[in-house]
Amino acid sequence: MKHDEVIIIGAGIGGLTLALGLHAAGIGCRIYESAAEILPLGVGINVLPHATAELQALGVLEALERVAVVTREAAFFNRFGQLVYVEPAGRWAGYAAPQLSIHRGDLQGVLLAETAKRIGAENIVAGHACTGVEELGGGRVCVSLRDPAGNALPGAEASVVVACDGIHSAVRRQLYPEEGAPRYSGVNMWRGVTAHAPFLSGATMVRAGWFSVGKMVIYPIRNDIDGHRQQLVNWVAELECAEPVRQDWSTRGRIDDFFAAFADWHFDWLDVAALIRETGTVLAYPMVDRDPLPRWSFGRVTLLGDAAHPMVPRGSNGAGQAILDAAFLAAQLARLGLGPEALAEYDRVRNAATARVVLANRSTPPDTILREVHERSGDRPFVRIEDIVSREELERIAGSYKTVAGMGPGNGPSAPGEQR
Repeated sequence: MKHDEVIIIGAGIGGLTLALGLHAAGIGCRIYESAAEILPLGVGINVLPHATAELQALGVLEALERVAVVTREAAFFNRFGQLVYVEPAGRWAGYAAPQLSIHRGDLQGVLLAETAKRIGAENIVAGHACTGVEELGGGRVCVSLRDPAGNALPGAEASVVVACDGIHSAVRRQLYPEEGAPRYSGVNMWRGVTAHAPFLSGATMVRAGWFSVGKMVIYPIRNDIDGHRQQLVNWVAELECAEPVRQDWSTRGRIDDFFAAFADWHFDWLDVAALIRETGTVLAYPMVDRDPLPRWSFGRVTLLGDAAHPMVPRGSNGAGQAILDAAFLAAQLARLGLGPEALAEYDRVRNAATARVVLANRSTPPDTILREVHERSGDRPFVRIEDIVSREELERIAGSYKTVAGMGPGNGPSAPGEQR
């Protein structure tokens, strides 16, 4: 049985970023991924500047910018297409690093290619699902593995095991067997991508409407996909529902289940109804999270990313927080050694930081702006937004979330309070 320095469970965004960080620190690692083949799944995500700064430090940002849309602004509208609030994003807002709107498969693909190049493709092992971990003593941890058919595979040993295996993490389930199912927020999401001409700035992230009547998040994720300047545009329709849809990222959704809420969304800057109708494949997923845990680290085993702190996607922060986890953990392992002390320090800092984000995403994320306008206007068009809510209050809501998320203009790798 091979003994690695660090075993990473899962080749998602957090696991691959951790592998790159460990390689940069001179620490060996091996990744075990449950999927038989690592495919470019999902649709669009946003990576905020505090996380892209870490990717820049790892030397992968330039490659990512080539396949992403560098976000210029974030704009909020009511469901009648009226502008509520707009603010610059990324470099346009004074950050040292950009905000990226990108297909999740493109982000994972760049990280995967760079990880394979640096640590060796043989150290990214597909078709090996973790079923549990066991500390053996003598500074060793054993990982039990199975193949996609459910057959047992030879186990693997390491000095440290990091579970980056998502919201349904087998390691988290072992550590917290009584936790139960993820918490449903009361909102389902339907997601898709569509080829479309640029709208607004051509690099605008749009949030519009509100959950009770229908909310949309829309932004481009690839530029000039056809040689005629069309972009690949990502959209997410969000609607309050009594029951959650099936909790699987590959679950197919039906347009007829949600389209009625958006059928009359024909704005002068975008025909939202047509955008939805022109989509080939629609994915459905419930907006879920989990309560923050008292601890992630147990001896030589810890959790990272969605395995540690799944959050409802209302602040464009899920992938970003996983990236921040990975960067901080790699730094602690390099500083304190491959053992419980490093994992405990990582837990102490990152658990508290991400718990604040999980709870803020439930109550006061940036789209709280839309709730205020929806409620104060009585869900009717306005003549002047200033008659509904002041610019100062909108800025306060947006700024409050940035503080919770650990963002501030000029932030580089390692946000304030996250010493490396």
